[in-house]
This record gives sequence, structure tokens and C-alpha cells, in this order.
Amino acid sequence: MPYDRITELPDSVKDNVPRHAQEIYKEAFNSAWDEYKDADERRGDASREETAHKVAWAAVKQKYEKGDDDKWHAK
Repeated sequence: MPYDRITELPDSVKDNVPRHAQEIYKEAFNSAWDEYKDADERRGDASREETAHKVAWAAVKQKYEKGDDDKWHAK
């Protein structure tokens, strides 16, 4: 279930990371959704959706980090 717009992202993303990070998340999720459609491409028993979410969070964490104030900030 790729995302067409950031308003469709899970609340855990929309409510916690800046808009730019949401855009990164959406693009990374959609890319991973396409890339890992074949179960043989995924690790373990992870579903396609679970894998795409993991990839998306990893992409966000390349540019953003959670601060001591529990908010996400650009690195």
C-alpha cells in the first residue's frame, strides 16, 4: 500500500517527525514497497509492509535524529 501523499502516513510518522522527514519516509517506503515485493528479497519472515516501514525509518534516521527533548531534528 504505497502512499500517494504524506497525509496518508501512519500517525507515528505524521505526529512525530518534521514535514521534510515525512517526505523522506514516504519516498523511501514507496521505493522499498516496490523493491521488496518478492518475499525472497526480504529478511526472515518480515512482510512486505513491515520491510518497507523499516527501510523508511532507516532513511529518515540518515538525516534526522531524536533529541533529548524527544523531538526529531535535522542532523
